[in-house]
Amino acid sequence: MGDYDQSITVSVPPERLFAYLADVKNLPSYLPRLTAARPHDGDQVTVTAHIDPPGRPEQDVTSEAWIQVLHEGKTLEWGAPGPHDYRGRLHVDAGAAPGTSRLTVELHTEHAEGPAIDHGLTEALTGIKNAVEQAEH
Repeated sequence: MGDYDQSITVSVPPERLFAYLADVKNLPSYLPRLTAARPHDGDQVTVTAHIDPPGRPEQDVTSEAWIQVLHEGKTLEWGAPGPHDYRGRLHVDAGAAPGTSRLTVELHTEHAEGPAIDHGLTEALTGIKNAVEQAEH
C-alpha cells in the first residue's frame, strides 16, 4: 500500500487554475500518456491512454474512472475501479506570491512502487503547470 503527495507552484491565480483542472476534457493536455477523456453520467469519465509496458507491445487501453469536482475548497477527487484501489485528490490553494497557486496532489494505491509513482506525480504536476501556464499566457 502506498500514500504519496507532492506540491508545485503554478504562475496562475487559484480560480483560473481550478477552472482549468475542473474541465475534465483538459486531462490529455497535462497527463502525458492520456489520449482522450470523455465525461458522461455525472462524475464518470472514460479515459484512453497509450502505454508501453515492459516486455509487451505498446497499446491503447480504455478504462472507466470517476472525477468529482468540489468547487468549495477547490478540490478534485478521482479514482478508478480495480485491484489497486487507485484514488487521489488535487487541491488548489493561493500561492505565496500574488497571482500564483499552490497545487497539491495526494495519491493512494495498493500498487506500491515508490520511485515510479513519485516520478509519475512529478511528471503530472509539471505537465499541469506547463499546460495551464501556456494556456494563460
